[in-house]
Amino acid sequence: MVFFSVVIPLYNKVDHIENTVKSILGQTFIDYEIIIINDGSTDASETIVRSFNEKRIKIFNQKNQGVSVARNFGIEKSSGKFIAFLDADDYWFPNHLEELNKLILDFPNCGIYCSRYKTKISTNHFKTPVFQGITNSFSGIINDYFYSNRPSRITWTSCLAISKEILENTGGFTPGVTNGQDLELWTKIGVNFPVAITNKTTAVYNYDIGKSLSKREINSMSLMDFEQFKIFEKHNPSLKKFLDLYRIEYGLHYYIFGNKTKFNFYLKDVDKENIPFKVQFLLKVPPFILQVFLKLKRKLKQSGIDFSIYK
Repeated sequence: MVFFSVVIPLYNKVDHIENTVKSILGQTFIDYEIIIINDGSTDASETIVRSFNEKRIKIFNQKNQGVSVARNFGIEKSSGKFIAFLDADDYWFPNHLEELNKLILDFPNCGIYCSRYKTKISTNHFKTPVFQGITNSFSGIINDYFYSNRPSRITWTSCLAISKEILENTGGFTPGVTNGQDLELWTKIGVNFPVAITNKTTAVYNYDIGKSLSKREINSMSLMDFEQFKIFEKHNPSLKKFLDLYRIEYGLHYYIFGNKTKFNFYLKDVDKENIPFKVQFLLKVPPFILQVFLKLKRKLKQSGIDFSIYK
């Protein structure tokens, strides 16, 4: 048994997968295996992976079924005590697994172990996430995970590790959920276990403007069932506010693209005091104008200018 199993879902990432795999092979902590689930790629992604000829890399193929099924398959095929996830277009600095290993040894009873990360928002611009109530120097168990899990997400998929046992007992990723499936699983674990974070930045999230949801995708996407957390929200105000922000985010996107039914569905359970003033203002603006604003925001992000309406 290895200590870490690195699980990578792979679908048409020919421009990124080589650098991603190299970032794993360059780790200072070497007790790991790499599990790559080729989710029906139609480009040369698999060929590039096989060219490494590295015994620690194990490739499994499946027809295209989405990232949730691919990650669950990777967990099933893994032999590691802990699962470290990495998306096929992100990468790690050489100390990533070493820092996670230290965190696990120092705080052995946590559900999720996280490193710090940077977000690459354009070719030459990086953004450092901010976590409410957590200083840059802090390392340890987070006092109030859901309070601190904003305005940026602490549990970004490519920066964390979770024991295989917890993942299996929690049920893994929900296959039918096509957007926010990671948010759902981290929330399930976060309500039952403490979360630890290191003060070292060890990973880079490669934000891709091309991944931004279109009108067609928004109206066809399947989101997690918020109802499953209602009993926890009653006793955890931080969790309620955290999930309300995502209800608002999804609802606002539906509003922008004209789906009033879905907009009302997600906003009906939001506490009024949890709706930021900026969002209250935007909901008074006609959707077609907001579509223009959204395109402008994406253009600015490509130029290195980023901001959030949820702060």
